[in-house]
Amino acid sequence: MYIIFILIAISILVAAAFLGAFLWAVRSGQYDDDYTPAVRMLFENEVGGGPKTDKAGQKQQ
Repeated sequence: MYIIFILIAISILVAAAFLGAFLWAVRSGQYDDDYTPAVRMLFENEVGGGPKTDKAGQKQQ
């Protein structure tokens, strides 16, 4: 019966260690996205301002 209390205490300590490591990683910027802003201009998405086309792909006037 005593071993159950030891295992519960150890599991709580391990969970707290993982939570601390996660919080440290978030605060130190490990999850910041440095790649996407550099290649964003290479993606082809129309935000407007381009010529309008119909469903057949021909320019409208």
